[in-house]
Amino acid sequence: MVTKRKPIVGLALGSGGARGFAHIGVLKALEAKGIEIDMLAGSSMGSLIAAVYANGIDPHMMGKLAQNLKRKHWLDLTVPTLGFVAGEKIKQLIRLLTHGKRIEELNKPLAIVATDIESGERVVFRDGPVDQAVRASISIPGIFVPEKVGNRLLVDGGVIDRVPVTVIREMGADIVIAVDVAQVDTPMKVSSIFDVIAQTIDVMEREILRHRIIAADLVIRPDVGHYSSIAYSGVEEIMEQGERAGEAHAEHIQELIAKWEVEHE
Repeated sequence: MVTKRKPIVGLALGSGGARGFAHIGVLKALEAKGIEIDMLAGSSMGSLIAAVYANGIDPHMMGKLAQNLKRKHWLDLTVPTLGFVAGEKIKQLIRLLTHGKRIEELNKPLAIVATDIESGERVVFRDGPVDQAVRASISIPGIFVPEKVGNRLLVDGGVIDRVPVTVIREMGADIVIAVDVAQVDTPMKVSSIFDVIAQTIDVMEREILRHRIIAADLVIRPDVGHYSSIAYSGVEEIMEQGERAGEAHAEHIQELIAKWEVEHE
């Protein structure tokens, strides 16, 4: 008797700074609907959420942690040479949330995307220390000091692959769900050098994404475009928007799973 195989459901979580907290709401909604995520890939803020989830921390707990996250917990300013933020505090926080694990030790398969700032190449982590990979992936150029891994100087994964759809497909996912928390075309007030950098990257990443997102079976876009990527306020509302978007697409995901099962009987 042939055992019926369930499809492997992969989730690609995109970059977007503070807007990435919407990923938590999406995960919460999908869990509530009984949709199991088998593997994850993430860029920038998406890599942080993906890593914590892959470590077995449920979305409810993640939401509580996010609401209590203050700038003092992750912000360590330095004399700017390669960036304003040293990044050691956020690295320690990541290490704490993932219990000092390596990527290959997590509960679910995970890929983390970063960018080699010198060669312009995409770097995909499938093993090694979680804190190092995520620290590299969240390193917004000009704001965070790049993370040095081996001979590479790494920055934000979103620079080269905002929503790593092709990565999760290459990992073996049968059904690929992408979560895009881009700013879309909402005008954003620019009042500081941090805003200039963040807005520049947002614009650049949007153009790159247009050509890659089509590889996903379903794209979830929470309505968070009017939130700043660097203003960590309104976290609860951002997560709620993610939850609404997840709930709105849950039935479609269930249909995709059912269709795959019929086609592969």
